[in-house]
Amino acid sequence: MFFGGFGMNSWMIVLVIILIAENLRYYLYTPGALLALILSIPGVIIAMTFHEFAHAWMADRLGDDTPRRQGRLTLNPFKHMEPIGMLMLLFAGFGWGRPVQINPNNFNRTITLRKGNALVALAGPVMNLILAVIFSIIYALILAFGGTFVLTQTGEIITTIIIYIISMNVGLGVFNLIPLPPLDGSKVLVAILPTNARNWFESHERILYIVFIIIWITPIASLIISPIIRLINNGLLNLIASIVGMLV
Repeated sequence: MFFGGFGMNSWMIVLVIILIAENLRYYLYTPGALLALILSIPGVIIAMTFHEFAHAWMADRLGDDTPRRQGRLTLNPFKHMEPIGMLMLLFAGFGWGRPVQINPNNFNRTITLRKGNALVALAGPVMNLILAVIFSIIYALILAFGGTFVLTQTGEIITTIIIYIISMNVGLGVFNLIPLPPLDGSKVLVAILPTNARNWFESHERILYIVFIIIWITPIASLIISPIIRLINNGLLNLIASIVGMLV
């Protein structure tokens, strides 16, 4: 079983290339967009690395040493990056990392397989949202104590990178909570559904996967997750303002 990513066949790869090409034109011909793309790279690396590490860490905590044996219990980004998924996160605002392989049969006997799967799945998005909060606090501290440094070119670059780290983590966390296969949210949903609903969901996974693809390649995904992302971003902005207000 895999978490935090999904397999891609040839037609999906073609689709991804088209999406990247479309967005690439924007970055090449829009003033300042290419610089913004470069400054967002640290956010992509941090968001994906910690997301996949969280899956591996939770599986290990639950008794499955498969991620540890495969070298995934690490914060080395090269162990977790998936090239196409990284490009998608850069150019399209959502993407994925290299899937973490687990064996639920190795989970501690005190936990059911479905609950264990749900916890492993949930660990990735939760980690992203925690990182968004942490970097929001760091951003607030820089604003509060940075003084004139914030107004310098170096300060502007650092704060911009931090903003991208926050937005990438919020975007990746929310996107992966969509309750459709192969995203993490589907594993969480299966664990809490009543038996009949769960059986229907599991028997129609292929159809639901197609639904996900349709949502993914159309504006529907943005319509679904944008309000949630705005809500979280507003909460983080309020957090930043509160911290700065207390410290200045």
